[in-house]
Amino acid sequence: MSVSSPSGGSERSESAEAQRAKADRQLDKTPAKISGMFDAIAGRYDLLNTVLSGGLDRYWRRRAIATLQLTGSERLLDVCTGTADVAIGAARGGAARIVGVDFSGVMLVHGLEKIRHAALGPRVNLVRGDAMSLPVASASVDAATIAFGIRNVQQPDVACRELHRVLRPGGRLAILEFGLPVIPAVRPLYLWYFNHVLPRIGRAVSKHDAAYTYLPESVGTFQFGDAFARILSDAGFSQVRHKPLALGIVYLYTGQKPSGT
Repeated sequence: MSVSSPSGGSERSESAEAQRAKADRQLDKTPAKISGMFDAIAGRYDLLNTVLSGGLDRYWRRRAIATLQLTGSERLLDVCTGTADVAIGAARGGAARIVGVDFSGVMLVHGLEKIRHAALGPRVNLVRGDAMSLPVASASVDAATIAFGIRNVQQPDVACRELHRVLRPGGRLAILEFGLPVIPAVRPLYLWYFNHVLPRIGRAVSKHDAAYTYLPESVGTFQFGDAFARILSDAGFSQVRHKPLALGIVYLYTGQKPSGT
């Protein structure tokens, strides 16, 4: 797609970021739409994560939690907690208290069952809420995480500012999200799998037609890598870094709320 310059000069191609932003606006990411979709697949969500990632999803979560350098006294907020895998992992990894927030009620029900089974009820609390308006007091948590949820938020920049608000000065942030392979030769094969094979497996297991069509669409429009790192910096985070995992299929973003803010 190309556009003419205001002066009538030569045409120029839209940037990849502009194209992703335009496509993102066309995806329906209203909280009611997204929560309804995740409610529908909640019963098979954990199984599908393991199958579709080849079990790497567990390793990615452990990597994210490790970057927080938990000491055993922290209060941690896990946004878009889903079935509470990160919340449970953080409890086992050293956080003293964990609050998980998600707007899918059915996902939270499954998360509560896992928390009870792990005997972590006294330390992990799940709350229904929106990432763009977190039900958490300002400067009240020491660490925050999101695993594979920020791309589903209607306005990721607003959610990032909310994360900055609730963290105490010096608090650490870790976010996992899908990206695209950094090796050009690998990217076409991955995109073929992601756009054609993955949705078929997802639909067959989850019995939900739309959810695993939405997944590649949402990943394809998400501003990953440098673009999302800039969003975190603009939200007020310092020491922002992004590391590709599994050749760039997933990115791990880290940052810190500066002391004195």
